[in-house]
Amino acid sequence: MATAFSATLPLHGSQENRLLLPPTRLAPPPPSSSFLGSTRSLPIRSLNHAHASRRSPVFAVQEVVKDKKKPTNSLLITKEEGLVLYEDMILGRSFEDMCAQMYYRGKMFGFVHLYNGQEAVSTGFIKLLTQSDSVVSTYRDHVHALSKGVSARAVMSELFGKVTGCCRGQGGSMHMFSKEHNVLGGFAFIGEGIPVATGAAFTSKYKREVLKQDCEDVTVAFFGDGTCNNGQFYECLNMAALYKLPIIFVVENNLWAIGMSHLRSTSDPEIWKKGPAFGMPGVHVDGMDVLKVREVAKEAVGRARRGEGPTLVECETYRFRGHSLADPDELRDAAEKAKYAARDPITALKKYLVENKLANEGELKSIEKKIDELVEEAVEFADASPQPGRSQLLENVFADPKGFGIGPDGRYRCEDPKFTEGTAQV
Repeated sequence: MATAFSATLPLHGSQENRLLLPPTRLAPPPPSSSFLGSTRSLPIRSLNHAHASRRSPVFAVQEVVKDKKKPTNSLLITKEEGLVLYEDMILGRSFEDMCAQMYYRGKMFGFVHLYNGQEAVSTGFIKLLTQSDSVVSTYRDHVHALSKGVSARAVMSELFGKVTGCCRGQGGSMHMFSKEHNVLGGFAFIGEGIPVATGAAFTSKYKREVLKQDCEDVTVAFFGDGTCNNGQFYECLNMAALYKLPIIFVVENNLWAIGMSHLRSTSDPEIWKKGPAFGMPGVHVDGMDVLKVREVAKEAVGRARRGEGPTLVECETYRFRGHSLADPDELRDAAEKAKYAARDPITALKKYLVENKLANEGELKSIEKKIDELVEEAVEFADASPQPGRSQLLENVFADPKGFGIGPDGRYRCEDPKFTEGTAQV
């Protein structure tokens, strides 16, 4: 795990083991080093910028465990935890692969953004949450919803535009929502989910401190590296730090904002540094390793529950497909793609489980078979589900239950047969 907290990362535990703000200056890297794991160098480093010379050292979780003098044979997870993580990651990957098939068969419409390669981030954070905790996502939201407990049937049906979807077919790929599971969206525009997440965190604090309710709910806001140059990001970091809100800002830095390299678009590409600038801890972690992500997530979630405020976590990850299924993915360097493909987070977890005798090949294959059947059944269910009724277009527009206002006679206006005359056929 790479961290900007201190020279050693305190793990979740006693008072003295809680996260610290980073030191002000640390030794700079060699001039030739590239940003994080990218194969590209950053031209701006040749400029004489004061901030360009500051770089925190990188530590793996295993090194931190060693520093804390834990037994060298101690494991980061139990067998049960490992199998939960593996099943969730397999579900995310298999579901997205099926989405690609269905999209090219004409079962889905509009833009569909897949999560392949980034599963360690969703699983590492969300599987530590409770049902009452909130998750706010982006347009790449299918797997976040699945990790939070929304059924594969409900997500697939939403992608098919069917009434059995989690938004009754009105949201589609970029707008997953579930009140039951506290998935607050799915947002198509980058950055627009961050204020919603900040508001959800404020709600938790208000319930706890003003209404005196027993509320320890936290919020996790997921967004990409491209979002971190938007004003909403900075405004919400400021508010979250000011009010010590129980929120974790998770940057899924896959190094590319559509076709724009992160290194070309950001004056200082180390996003985690923006946390300490607002008075909160900032961490960089290997987002291709679910166990490293999980260790960081434990501490960040723990801080939020204890009322110690927000944390900014930058997860360096990589998407294995283009920006969307409409993207031919011709802009990224083949060597860069191959480098990250070789670090597949599912393969890495599988290796860890087998080598540490937490699971055998048979158990893992059984999980894979179970998930394949689950995803195929979700497709069959979605395909057989009905389309939304025409009158549903008028719902959820205004506050009244029917959707489009009440007439002078006290009746719902949409019940008038003439109300929809001249509108397009659906």
